[in-house]
Amino acid sequence: MAVFPFRIDARDGAARTGVMETPRGEIRTPAFMPVGTAGTVKALTVDQVRQAQADIILGNTYHLMLRPTAERVARLGGLHRFMRWDGPILTDSGGFQVMSLSKISKVKEEAVTFQSHIDGSRHVLSPERSIEIQADLLGSDIVMQLDECVAWPADEARAAEGMRLSARWAKRSKAAFGSRERQALFGIQQGSVYEPLRRESAERLIEIGFDGYAIGGLAVGEGHEAMCEVLDYAPGMLPDERPRYLMGVGKPMDIVEAVARGVDMFDCVLPTRSGRHGQAWTWDGPINLKNASFAEDESPLDAASASPASSAYSKAYLHHLVRANEILGQVLLSWHNVAFFESLMAELRSAIAGGRLAAFHKSFAERQRRRGA
Repeated sequence: MAVFPFRIDARDGAARTGVMETPRGEIRTPAFMPVGTAGTVKALTVDQVRQAQADIILGNTYHLMLRPTAERVARLGGLHRFMRWDGPILTDSGGFQVMSLSKISKVKEEAVTFQSHIDGSRHVLSPERSIEIQADLLGSDIVMQLDECVAWPADEARAAEGMRLSARWAKRSKAAFGSRERQALFGIQQGSVYEPLRRESAERLIEIGFDGYAIGGLAVGEGHEAMCEVLDYAPGMLPDERPRYLMGVGKPMDIVEAVARGVDMFDCVLPTRSGRHGQAWTWDGPINLKNASFAEDESPLDAASASPASSAYSKAYLHHLVRANEILGQVLLSWHNVAFFESLMAELRSAIAGGRLAAFHKSFAERQRRRGA
C-alpha cells in the first residue's frame, strides 16, 4: 500500500486528472512544481508562489547539501520551516546536478564522488546518503532515488549501463528509505530513447515497489520529437494507479504533449529563468519584453489572470523595468510565468475532466505555433 493515496477522478484517452493526498496538503494532478533550487523559487516569496496556485514545489539536494548544508537546514527545523513553505516539497536526488554541474565527478558502483562547483571541496553521494539528506535532514515529502542520468547522446550500451546502475541504486535507496508514514519514495525509469531499456527499467522498479514513478533521462538534448516518441510508450510501462512524474519538463507544449500521454507531474526552471531574462509565457506563446514594440503597450500580459503580475501591470511598464534592469521586472515576470504555468495545469485538469483534451490540445498547439513555441 502506497503511503500517499492517489485518486484518479477522470480520464480522457491516456490523460488523467486527480489528487495525490499528502499530510501537508493535496496535490492536484496534472501538477507543475516550481523549482526552488536553493531553498527559494528564484525571485519570488512563498506567498507569491502560493498566490500563483502551486500545490507543491521542488527542492534541490545537490545545491542545499553544499550550501547552507543539509545538516544546517536540519538544525534549523527542516526545509519547510527554513523557507516558510508549509505545503508539500519534492526533492530531487542530486544525481543530475552531480553529472552536469560539477567540475569533476566519478561514478562507481558504491557512490558518485564530485567536486563542489562553489569551492572545489570533495563530496561523496551514495544512494543511502541521498536518502539521508532528503528524508532525514531536509525533511521532504516526496523523496527521489539516486540515479545516473546518462548524458545525451548515448548509444544503447551506455544507456543500458546507466539504467542498470540506476536500478541497483533504486534497490539500495528503497532499503535506506525503509517504511515511513509521512514521506513517499519515487523510483526513476531510465533507458534514454531505447524502448527495451525503458521496459526493463520499469520492470525492475515495479519489482522493488515505489510510491510513485518518474521518467528520467529526457529533456537532456534529444529534442521535442524524440521525447514525444519515448512518451508514446514509457508512461504506459509504469503502474497506472500511481503518479507518473516527467523530470525537468518543460516548455508548455512539452507539458501538454506529455499530459496527453499519461504523465501527472512536472518540474522545470523555465518559468523563473525566462522571467529573469525578460521573457513572458502567454497563451499565444512566449514574448520578449525587451522588444521596442512594447514600449507604449498599455495592455497587461493577461487581463483575465488572478495574478497581479499578469493583470495589474502594463507591458509598457514591464518593458521599462526590463530595459532599466530593475529587479522588480525580474520579480513580476517570474511571478507571471509561474502563474501562467499553474493556469495551464488548471486548464488541462478541466479539459480532461470535461472530455475536451483533444480540442484543447489542438487549440493550444495552434496558438503556440504562431510564435514558434
